[in-house]
This record gives sequence, structure tokens and C-alpha cells, in this order.
Amino acid sequence: MEIVFRSDIGQKRSSNQDFAGAFENQGGIPLLILADGMGGHQAGDLASRSTVEDIGRLWQATDLREEESTASWLVQTIQEENRVIYNKGQEHMTTTGMGTTIVACGVFDKSYTIAHVGDSRAYLVREGQLTQLTEDHSLVNELVRQGEITKEMAAVHPRRNVLTRSVGMPGDVEVDVTEIPAEAGDILLIASDGLTNMVPEADILTVLQNGQSLTQRAEELVKRANDQGGVDNITVLLCERGGHEA
Repeated sequence: MEIVFRSDIGQKRSSNQDFAGAFENQGGIPLLILADGMGGHQAGDLASRSTVEDIGRLWQATDLREEESTASWLVQTIQEENRVIYNKGQEHMTTTGMGTTIVACGVFDKSYTIAHVGDSRAYLVREGQLTQLTEDHSLVNELVRQGEITKEMAAVHPRRNVLTRSVGMPGDVEVDVTEIPAEAGDILLIASDGLTNMVPEADILTVLQNGQSLTQRAEELVKRANDQGGVDNITVLLCERGGHEA
């Protein structure tokens, strides 16, 4: 199994509010985490970095080796981090309203356990198909689900960046958890919307199957988002299973 991640400020932003990392616990289980922060005056940077580093550090101290216990742990830990980020946001005027998305994925021998809040996404490439594993917690996705607009309309909607859930919101945040069986040859992609808003899914699939090294593929995805205008920070996290891994 190989894991790589790349993050880029893009062409239009003055700072990178994305943050990602890979952490291994005492049981040898990797946890991949990506966060896309929001809020002015560096507040988004603080929210995303704190969330990834806090949850990563806590994961490293665990000895969890089963999917079900990991799912429960992720929900509880993300909800606690939601309270931490909200409280940090109340400390200063410059951090009021700060928050972040999160995708956290435990990579087991035979499965993936994915927890997420917000509109950062997880995808799986298997047998030549790219499948989105997460559901965006966004205003436009709610409109799509209700049949009020199409996916094509959502892609250019003026309020497409408005989230319905984020880490750092007041009260309890609902965390979605998905468990997916793993197969040899899988490619897992976790990405911020700086990639998925700029690069069509067909192009993402083409890059992920181009036969280059995993690092080269991650860099190519970032390059394509920048070539399309790079209007947001761009972060990709890739995990590829070898052909013989269960």
C-alpha cells in the first residue's frame, strides 16, 4: 500500500486553508485526514490544521483494529473537535465563524471506514470506474437531492460553496460514516473542492489510471486544477493498494 498527498495554494488565494495528513495508530492502521478550512484572517488555516493534527494525534494513541469501533471513535472524536473549533472561534473577533470540512478514512486490510463533514470528497477507483463515496453537505447538493436543480446547474450555482454542515458549527454536528469493502488494486482519492470543482470526474479517472507513479498522478491532478484557473486551494490525498493486497 502506498499513500501520498499534495497541497497547493492555487492561482487566486493568498493563503492555503487546506491541510492533510496520514497517521498510523498502535495497531498499524493508517488514518487519512483532509480538511478544507474557512474563515478570514487565517482562521481557516487554523481550523483545518488544528482539526487534522488534533485528530491525527489522538488516533496515533489508539489501538483500534476493527471497523465498527473505528467508526464510533471517528464520530465521537469529530464531534468533540467540532466543539474545540467552535470554542476557538469565539475567542477572538478575527476567528469568529471559522470552521472546516473533514474527510477521515481508516484503511483496513479488507475495508475502508470513512467519516466526513462538509463538501470535501472521497472517491474510489475500481475496475475502471470512479465512484464518489461521500455526499456533499452543501446547499446546492440539497437542491439537487430535492430535484430543484441538476448536477450541472449545481456546478455553476453562485451559492455552491455554502455548506449545511461543518466542523466548528454551534451545537452538535452530524457526522456521516461509510464502510466500503476493499479490493486489490483499489485507488482511494480524498480531495478538497479545489480539485473537484475544477477538474471533471472523467479527467480525474484518466489521470488516476495513467500508469505513472502515485506521486506523479497526485501532482498531475493539482496541475490540472491550476490549469483550469486554480480558483481555490487544491489538495489531493491518494492511497493505492497493490495488486495482491486483499
